[in-house]
Amino acid sequence: MSRIVIAIGGNAILNPTRGSPVEQKILIDNTCMEIAEIIRRGYDVVLTHGNGPQIGNILAMQEECGIVHPQPLDVCGAQTQGLLGYSLQQSLDNTLRESGIKKQVVTVLTQVIVDESCSSFGNPTKPIGIYYPEKRAQEMIAQGIKMIHDKKGYRRVVPSPEPVAIVEEEIIAKLVQEGVVMIAAGGGGIPVIRKKGLLMGVEAVIDKDLTGSLLASSIGAETFQILTDVEKASLNYGKENQVDLDEITVSEAERYVKEGHFGKGSMEPKILAALRFIKKGGKTAIISSLDKALPALDGKAGTRVVA
Repeated sequence: MSRIVIAIGGNAILNPTRGSPVEQKILIDNTCMEIAEIIRRGYDVVLTHGNGPQIGNILAMQEECGIVHPQPLDVCGAQTQGLLGYSLQQSLDNTLRESGIKKQVVTVLTQVIVDESCSSFGNPTKPIGIYYPEKRAQEMIAQGIKMIHDKKGYRRVVPSPEPVAIVEEEIIAKLVQEGVVMIAAGGGGIPVIRKKGLLMGVEAVIDKDLTGSLLASSIGAETFQILTDVEKASLNYGKENQVDLDEITVSEAERYVKEGHFGKGSMEPKILAALRFIKKGGKTAIISSLDKALPALDGKAGTRVVA
């Protein structure tokens, strides 16, 4: 039976600026219909997901409430794992039942060990959360919160260290082997380090695509699929000479990365995650939009990265 890890983008299931819980549920339900069909085809499926808009909403509520103690980022990450894990698990369980597929769906609260020597701890560059007006942003900067400014406004930036190992890897692999549909390593995983052999959380957010690639390799998946808000990776994205990519090799992808074709905070991490998966023995990595999961798996949509 073929094994696949599917990484669902947080932005793809909740618009950061105008998305609502109702919209999020509709998108999740639609996605789970496609995932159920993938399961019907005989794939062992492991789901992971992003959490950018969701963790941003939690941070914004903490910052603007003023009457509760704000929680550290690792705790906020755990909250989003529960929030989205619950939504995905319930939706997929219902969809499988309606389709007559007898599969159990389980969410695992997942910790991911990160590289504590990663330069991002000293120089955070990962933007998360909502945009703030200048006056509020300056107040936050005065409180020691690091922010960046772009055309839309100010955003918080946090460390985004490299994922090194998945703490719950063995139990995830065991449950997959037993036929359980797994939801794991949501939001890139809860960032932790080991001190004298003991785990402790750190203030960071891990890139979900890099963790998804690590998860796919660790459980021996043949396919790693990244579902995002665009159908394909492209050269010269957004320009008149944009070229959509159907299939690229590892060497071609590496060249395009060096040439700067992929956005640093958007498509480049997805390409890098795909490259890591193929280099560690994976067969195919696919990048496609949320609504094209099935056609992309059949080679009729999306961008495929191969050896």
